[in-house]
Amino acid sequence: MNEKQFLELLKKHAESNNIRLNPNTQLVKTLVKGMLENEKKYGSRYCTCRVIAGNKEKDIKNICPCVFHLDEIKSQGRCLCRLFLKR
Repeated sequence: MNEKQFLELLKKHAESNNIRLNPNTQLVKTLVKGMLENEKKYGSRYCTCRVIAGNKEKDIKNICPCVFHLDEIKSQGRCLCRLFLKR
């Protein structure tokens, strides 16, 4: 998957969950590049703000969009890495 395809996937995810991508395009681009680098290195698009333990069962929850992001947005208005924001 390339940057453009992944970005489209993230946009669709945001729309379907009534959240939005950060309007800071440079930040989004940096995060997307980092996650795609993680995919090459580790085999999955792990979020750049999460620690990879090297245990696939534990690390699966850190694949973007991670399992934490919706709760973080609900409580803080944003996810940890600031990729997704409250609408």
